Amino acid sequence: MLSEHFSKIEGVGIFPVISLIVFFLFFVVTIVWVFRLDKKYLSRMENLPLESSLENNPTGVSSHNNSEMKDEVNQ
Repeated sequence: MLSEHFSKIEGVGIFPVISLIVFFLFFVVTIVWVFRLDKKYLSRMENLPLESSLENNPTGVSSHNNSEMKDEVNQ
């Protein structure tokens, strides 16, 4: 039933090609971005979950400003 509706649309064959190109470009850009990341930034981010903010602050709410992380991301 659905294929009958799609067969009536002219040029519907181009949509799978476009979606494949978008899918491929997204992953290529992501892989390039990952390899270009700063090693210091990656080291900081991988250790971030291990930093214990609960020992210093029993409520679990971080008391420091997020500007430090924003600065690292913008570098």
